[in-house]
Amino acid sequence: MKNFVQLLFAAILGSALTYGVFYAIESNKPIRVLELDNSMSRLVANKGANVPDFTTAAEKVMDGVVHITSIVNSQRPTYFNPFFYQEQTPQVGSGSGVIISEKGHIVTNYHVIKDASDLEVTLHDNRVFKAEVIGKDPSTDLAVIKIDAEDLEVIPFTNSDEVKVGEWVLAVGNPFNLNSTVTAGIVSAKSRNLRMSEDRSAIESFIQTDAAINPGNSGGALVNMEGGLVGINTAIASPTGSYAGYAFSIPSNLVKKIVEDLLEYGVVQRAYIGVVIRSVDSKIAEEMKLKINEGVLVDELLEGGAAAEAGVEAGDVIVKIDDVKIKTVPELQEIIGRQRPGNKINVEINRQGKTKYMPITLKNLNGNTEIIKKDDASVLSVLGIELEELSASELQKMRISSGVRVKSIGEGKIRNSTNMEEGYIILKIDGIKVKTTQDVIDKLSNKKGGVLLEGIYPGYNNIYYYAIGL
Repeated sequence: MKNFVQLLFAAILGSALTYGVFYAIESNKPIRVLELDNSMSRLVANKGANVPDFTTAAEKVMDGVVHITSIVNSQRPTYFNPFFYQEQTPQVGSGSGVIISEKGHIVTNYHVIKDASDLEVTLHDNRVFKAEVIGKDPSTDLAVIKIDAEDLEVIPFTNSDEVKVGEWVLAVGNPFNLNSTVTAGIVSAKSRNLRMSEDRSAIESFIQTDAAINPGNSGGALVNMEGGLVGINTAIASPTGSYAGYAFSIPSNLVKKIVEDLLEYGVVQRAYIGVVIRSVDSKIAEEMKLKINEGVLVDELLEGGAAAEAGVEAGDVIVKIDDVKIKTVPELQEIIGRQRPGNKINVEINRQGKTKYMPITLKNLNGNTEIIKKDDASVLSVLGIELEELSASELQKMRISSGVRVKSIGEGKIRNSTNMEEGYIILKIDGIKVKTTQDVIDKLSNKKGGVLLEGIYPGYNNIYYYAIGL
């Protein structure tokens, strides 16, 4: 008991001495206050750690980002007759857009203006305008609209190839209808592919950022610290539907090309290299006995395609296009997506360990280098399909005299109104035979109201009918 009392006394005395020394030391230290130096945007505390100045960039771009309200008067076919439609309650959506010309041209996401019957644009100074759609491209989720205004503030494009991982960026838009909101973050990664679209022509090579982006930010600007447009904010990856740390933007170089096509031609001039590809990794390199561990492997070549005509072979690995190093499929898709049919690219490939250089002239979907007309592309865009003609041997094998194959089905009336599957052979439209892709375009371009498609699926004996409204 005596020992316990002595130990307790010693402990209390030691604690008292320690507290006294600590108090004496702390009482002699000056009290420091955290200050915000507005002129330098510098936090003065401890060692005065630097904080980036976002104010200059924000001031430059706020007037160049708009709020878009879309009204969709949806229709659906009646239960008994697919050719008669009944009106549904109008749906109101919102998003953002970026002013790209002083005369009122604005770029935004396709999904922001999709199916809209009425578009309203609110500027940063609260002026409100009606907008019309100039052009749209579901494959890249981009669209151009226009308002009747002049002398607007424009956000200039910058070279997205030069954007570096770790670089500061600002996201500007209208999340949750909160107008003119700015958030900051860094570029987390480049050339991300989210596989959001089933469209075979879809190009997904996103810039990933941790700047907060939420519903309503779609179509808004991702800018660098100089106020240059790095990308168009498009998507988030989230388990809740709201920002969870991962946001994605379409690179400005791709945006610029799509916008120029829509303004000049009314439709995107899409180039194809004519290959079936996949990204190379260590597993594929070992499996295919490749000599390198990165690049894009050519699995197959399309007959008559640009790559096949240039001499590319299955098993080749594409490693560079026009001095741009290619490591993944998204990188290749973006580079090709910035080209037009007829453009020539210089391709470096690795073939069994040996380097070869090949000039390739890119083609359009029809297998030539001609410009696609707006009237030809618009009806197929509305339907959301790509078509291809059948060879004589295919016609003979299926025992039909004519027909056109539905090569792919993307976003559009076919997917929304029918359960048609890719590979469907269109034999007749409203009872009239079709032989070529142009036949389909000609019969549908000026059609209003109901349309009946008649056709087959290879390997099945039944005739399948699909009804749509135009």
